[in-house]
Amino acid sequence: MKSLKSFIIGAGMAIVALAACTPGAENKLTQSGLDPAKFDSTINEKKVQLFVLKNKNNIEVCVTNFGARVVSLMVPDKDGKMTDVVLGYDNIAQYADTVNNASDFGAAIGRYANRINQGIITVGGKQIQLPKNNGPHCLHGGFSGWQYQVYEGKQIDDQTLKLTLHSPDGDNNFPGNVDVTVTYTLKDDNTLDMTFEGTTDAETVLNMTNHSYFNLNGDPSVPGTDMELYINADNFTPSDSTFMTTGEIKPVEGTPMDYRKPKTIKEGCEADYDQIKNARGLDHNWVLNTYKDGKGDDTTVAASVYSPKTGIFMEVYTNEPGIQIYSGNFLDGTKVGKKGIAYPKQASICLESQKYPDSPNKKDWPSPWLKPGEKYYSHVAYKFSVK
Repeated sequence: MKSLKSFIIGAGMAIVALAACTPGAENKLTQSGLDPAKFDSTINEKKVQLFVLKNKNNIEVCVTNFGARVVSLMVPDKDGKMTDVVLGYDNIAQYADTVNNASDFGAAIGRYANRINQGIITVGGKQIQLPKNNGPHCLHGGFSGWQYQVYEGKQIDDQTLKLTLHSPDGDNNFPGNVDVTVTYTLKDDNTLDMTFEGTTDAETVLNMTNHSYFNLNGDPSVPGTDMELYINADNFTPSDSTFMTTGEIKPVEGTPMDYRKPKTIKEGCEADYDQIKNARGLDHNWVLNTYKDGKGDDTTVAASVYSPKTGIFMEVYTNEPGIQIYSGNFLDGTKVGKKGIAYPKQASICLESQKYPDSPNKKDWPSPWLKPGEKYYSHVAYKFSVK
C-alpha cells in the first residue's frame, strides 16, 4: 500500500505528552532491543504503552496500543539467530509525530483499509463525502484513521493481547458508532494470529487489516527485493495511475503479476508493464483462490515470503477475498527506524488481507457493508518457519 508520506495531517491530531522515567528505575530491554519506557506516554488523554508477547520457542512480538501496531517481531533464522522481521520505530514519539513521520508501520487499519474512490460512499441513498487524504481518494480511513488512534489494551496472558476501540458516529465522516476488537495471539507453532471483530449501530463500511512491513532478510538498510514471493491467486484487480481499482478483474496469466510459482519480488517490480510502472512496483490487490462462494478458507496458504539469506519462511492464511501486496515503493530513506536504520525504497513487503479496494462502490465485489445486529469478523495469520 502506498505510504502516508503524501498525507497532509489536519488540525486536531494528537498532542503527545511523554511520561518521564522514574529516576533510578531500571529499564529492561525487550529481546528486540526496545526500551518499554520509550513507549510510556499519554496521547489524547489515553495511556499508551508497549506490550510484549512470548511463546515457548522464545518468539517475541512487541505491540503498542497506539494504532495497535506491531513494533517488532523476533523469529529464528536457519542458524537459530533471533531476527527482527518487521520495520518500525523504537519510540512512541516517532509513531505519534504524524507531520514528520506519518506511517502505517505495523498498524491495525480502519475503518476502511485501502482506497475509496473520490472518498465517496452512498448509505441509504445518501452520498457521504469522506476525507481525501491520498490524492483524490480516501485511504486507510482518512487523516486520523485508526492507525493514529489509541486502542485500549489488555494482555490476557503471555501470548494473547486484546485491543479495543470505540469509533464514534462521524469519525472521519464515516457513519455509525462502531466498536472493534483486535486480538493478537502468538501461538506455539510460531504463528502470529490476528482477528478483527466489530459491531455497529448504523449501516457502515468496515474493512480492517494489519499493515506490517516485513523484511525476512534481517537487514532493512537495503532493498528486500531478493525475497521470494508466492501468491495463491489466478486474478488481480488492475488500478489506474491514481492507484484506484478500475472495476476489472484480470487474469495474472502471462503478466508480471503471476506469482503462482515463487519468484523474487524484484522480478515483478522491474517488469516493463503499465501496472508496475503506475505503482512504481507492486501495490495491487490479488483475488485469492482461497475465497470461494462468499467464504474464505483460512486453512490454505494465501501467500508466502521466503528469504534465501536467512532461511526464514512466512506463510499467510486469511478468510478475506483479497490481499494487497505492497513492496514499499514509497520508502525513500527519510524514515529512520529501529537501531537508527534509514529504510530505503522497497526495504520490505506488506501482505494486507482485505476486501478489494473501493468495494463500497463496486456492488459485484465481496461486500464490505456492516449493519446493526451483524458481526464483522476478519482473520489473518502469519506463520514462521525455516527452510
